[in-house]
Amino acid sequence: MEGFFTWAMLATYAGATVATGLLTQWLKCIFATVPTQIVSYGIALIVLLAATLFTSGLTFESGALCIINAAVVSLASNGAYDAIQRAKGTK
Repeated sequence: MEGFFTWAMLATYAGATVATGLLTQWLKCIFATVPTQIVSYGIALIVLLAATLFTSGLTFESGALCIINAAVVSLASNGAYDAIQRAKGTK
C-alpha cells in the first residue's frame, strides 16, 4: 500500500465518506459562517470529482453522477458525526 488514501479508494462510498468527514471537521472552523452541511457537501463533491478524474476520467455523465453521489456521501458523513456525538453524550 502506497499511502493511507488512494484515488481508487476515494472513489468508493466508504472512502469518500471518511475523507469528507475528516476534511469537514478540519475545515469547518475556516468556513464558520457557512452551515456545516453545505461545507460537507462541497467537500464531498470535490473529493468525488477529483477521484473520478484521476481514476476513470471525468466525463459529463460521471460529473452529473458525482453531484448526486456527493449528497449521499455528505449525508452519510454528517450522520456518522452525529452518531459519534450522541454516543459520547455531547449532543
